[in-house]
Amino acid sequence: MKTAMFRLLKPHKGASLIIKRTFHESPNSGYSPMYHKPPKDLTFLQRLRRACSEFKEELKLWKQELRCHYSLHSAIVPPYELDIVWKFDGTQKSLDQWIVNSDKDYNHGFSIANLELSPSGTGIFHGTLDTRIPKDGQTARSGYCNITSVKKRKSFKRLDNYNWVSYNELVLRVRGDGRCYVLNILQKGPIDIAWYNSSNYVMYTRGGPYWQTVKIPFSKFLFSVKGQINENQLPMSENLVTNFGITIADKKPGPFRLEIDYIGVSFNPDIFERFAYETVKVNRV
Repeated sequence: MKTAMFRLLKPHKGASLIIKRTFHESPNSGYSPMYHKPPKDLTFLQRLRRACSEFKEELKLWKQELRCHYSLHSAIVPPYELDIVWKFDGTQKSLDQWIVNSDKDYNHGFSIANLELSPSGTGIFHGTLDTRIPKDGQTARSGYCNITSVKKRKSFKRLDNYNWVSYNELVLRVRGDGRCYVLNILQKGPIDIAWYNSSNYVMYTRGGPYWQTVKIPFSKFLFSVKGQINENQLPMSENLVTNFGITIADKKPGPFRLEIDYIGVSFNPDIFERFAYETVKVNRV
């Protein structure tokens, strides 16, 4: 199993083209999926009412943040207790927490991806993976589809990070199709050289009608930059998680379907290792 994982994520020429596009959003791109401009045909009074309503919601969120910050309750996480971060509950809001893209969106392929709600309210990431290479004279490899969570924000649209220091395990409840999906924990730094930092691990799914609960220790995630596994490996920084994503790029053209119930984190006291891989620094001069 480990051999297959490393083969899928093995650094090679042109690999960055596939996964690098997944993390195309940058701090200077001006794209903010959490902000929706009001329609242009609204009157001044309607705009004022809308602004007041949003201000009340942000103020309510700010008060909650203050209560949590000055709370006297212990921040200790009970062992094995699951803290759900993303949950598909049948509402449009649970869909709005995700950005869907594929190589076709950047004119580098023909893959199609969608994220929809099932009749039972779970999320279905599905589409068609197409490995055909466009005849543009530039693209070397193609074939990927991806979903990425929007950036976490505090009150008044301030950017925030997920702090998972108290946890050591990622937990997903999914129903797959037997294909491999890459789990991406993005850790975008404040400067451009760190925008494409992420930790990755391959999730193997079962086909059939049964759900599976996937538990992956943080220590198993590989450090990568622009979709390529870095020779100098580093443990994941649990206090600097900006986004989470799921990518399919297994080089097998055809339809895919991954049903997702929730994605969360937990603390497993049986996990003792900090990092599962060698951290020998490689200097290439």
